[in-house]
Amino acid sequence: MNTTLLIMAAGLGSRYGGNKQIDRIGPNGEILMEYSIHDAIEAGFDKVVFVIRKSMDELFREMIGNKIAGKVQVEYAYQEYDSLPGGFQAPADRTKPYGTVHAVLCARDKIHEPFAVINADDYYGKDAFKAMAGSLHRLQGTTGKASMVAYYLKNTISENGHVTRGVCSKDGDGNLEKVVETYKILPFPDGTIRDINDNPEGVILDPNALVSMNFWGFAPSFFDEAEKYLSAFLQEGDGDPLKKEFVLPSLVDMMMHRDGLKVEVLSTDAVWFGITYKEDKAFVMGELKMLHDRGDYPAAL
Repeated sequence: MNTTLLIMAAGLGSRYGGNKQIDRIGPNGEILMEYSIHDAIEAGFDKVVFVIRKSMDELFREMIGNKIAGKVQVEYAYQEYDSLPGGFQAPADRTKPYGTVHAVLCARDKIHEPFAVINADDYYGKDAFKAMAGSLHRLQGTTGKASMVAYYLKNTISENGHVTRGVCSKDGDGNLEKVVETYKILPFPDGTIRDINDNPEGVILDPNALVSMNFWGFAPSFFDEAEKYLSAFLQEGDGDPLKKEFVLPSLVDMMMHRDGLKVEVLSTDAVWFGITYKEDKAFVMGELKMLHDRGDYPAAL
């Protein structure tokens, strides 16, 4: 059975202060997403689809796409305003993409098999890709089912600023019960982790809460539902028309409660790390070097 890895790489990296998707972070100049591609191929994925901006195309192919083309099938999709559903026209002065739901939909014509979705600028861990590969096989030929790799909140925060996480809970059958996109999560000096979005003193969060890091597994039938919900979102008058985004955790939560979508929460011992701020880079570089030194990865990817 064919399985595809969709990598969302069209983000602007505004808080990082540059294009972190193509920053060389590994000990031999590897880009962070090269680790995800390596782990996915090792787990049995046979196609990678990159969602990028058209302006990144030449540089992206040179730095990563051509490098892996001999190892796995490679496709490209472009997240631009001309791919919005229903003929929706973005405001003339908008510069921000419309979020991760739109990113996934941009790859619709490239994917006809169960697929996983990840961010380009996160490290998800080998075990996570093995667990997801098994889940995608179970999703073959199904509708109304999906999966998600979850991580502990305490392992996904940054000491250098606030982050956004989809905070999750499970039902008695181990399926996702609820996912709440939670903004401005920040570690405090007293060791607590708090949501400071509405209150500078913050609301204390459970450090062992499960969170979504945008590692999802979907059947191809997901595209039809995603398009329907994105169309409705774009037509709504709520939110800042120059900044509002529709993100995967919000869509999945809607589909669970309105359409009965069942989302399997995948158990894994994988460690996550990523770069939100420039100050995170040194830590991630050290973690990657350690993984190479202990033999988890070859001398150079």
